[in-house]
Amino acid sequence: MRAVSTAEMPWDRRAPEREGLPSAWSLLPEDLAVGGCPGRPEHTFARLQRVRTWQGESPFLSRRTRGWLEAHADLSIPRILERRRSEDGATKLILGLSDGERIEAVHMPRRDGDPRVTFYLSSQVGCALGCTFCATGAMGIVRNLTAGEILGQVLTLMRHLGPSRGDLLFLLFMGMGEPLHNLDHVHRAIRVLCHPAGAGLSARRITVSTAGLVAGIERLARLEPRPQLAVSINATTDAARSATMPVNRAWGLARLRQALDDWGLKRHERFLFEYVLLAGVNDTPEDADRLAAWLGELRHRHNVNLIPMNEHAHSSFAQPPEERLQAFARRLRERGCFVSVRRSRSRDVQGACGQLVSRH
Repeated sequence: MRAVSTAEMPWDRRAPEREGLPSAWSLLPEDLAVGGCPGRPEHTFARLQRVRTWQGESPFLSRRTRGWLEAHADLSIPRILERRRSEDGATKLILGLSDGERIEAVHMPRRDGDPRVTFYLSSQVGCALGCTFCATGAMGIVRNLTAGEILGQVLTLMRHLGPSRGDLLFLLFMGMGEPLHNLDHVHRAIRVLCHPAGAGLSARRITVSTAGLVAGIERLARLEPRPQLAVSINATTDAARSATMPVNRAWGLARLRQALDDWGLKRHERFLFEYVLLAGVNDTPEDADRLAAWLGELRHRHNVNLIPMNEHAHSSFAQPPEERLQAFARRLRERGCFVSVRRSRSRDVQGACGQLVSRH
């Protein structure tokens, strides 16, 4: 494999950070205590996480607390600029940040009768990794989202579209950006979301998806609370994966597998492996055989999520015919893999996997 120059390795560079005051929505009780916020830290934290406070209203905050926050923290949250409702009930939202940048998120209710809702969240404005089948990768990287902006996505979607309770919510970091390229802010947001005085989410209902940023996987494995991990594979040889996912030039399939072996799955944990099927590129029976072999013993603690390519204007790849998709899935199942096929929702509003992109 040829040597890769530093200029070709954006995953080794820190994405630009936003400057300014920390967001009030990302402050934990210990931050409030150290910063000298009036009142009891746990009490103030809990009130900051209430729906009416998210609207910018102040009935739940004392005048002194409100004044301290205005002097020491950023109270802005993302604004909904546009909603695009899909025929299947999902809604793609374009959100405006206070510096004029835009991100996209998806609100996806479960099927009729199920009150639970899934949010697809962004972690960056754009993405540095340049996966050739992904619209976000075509943007390049603009900057990291702050923990407060990540929290703001959740709070804004809950306020305007529901649900009103954290126990009905599932979060997937599968929107714009590579979450592990912004792990400090992403994990800070997870800590706030899982705090019992806040939304009180379980880490089991939060999934972080990575293109295979091994250094980030190894860091996340040691953090608490630890979310579920999803990994985009999308090819079964280093040559093919490096051609569509440049991150593979730094961390090949063998190195990625080593990081997963070292993760140390807990009893309630499973890996989710995402495999985007590209017609004529990675959808052969031999690819299915190599994928099953690569999974090895992980096949007992995983789910392979097959995703037919969601076509968009930024990529020339196409989804394979249905019979080829089914043959690929059948081949994996015959080799002991647990397989599901993701029939991507919100495709009609360009809100499906790989379709999120936002520019001024």
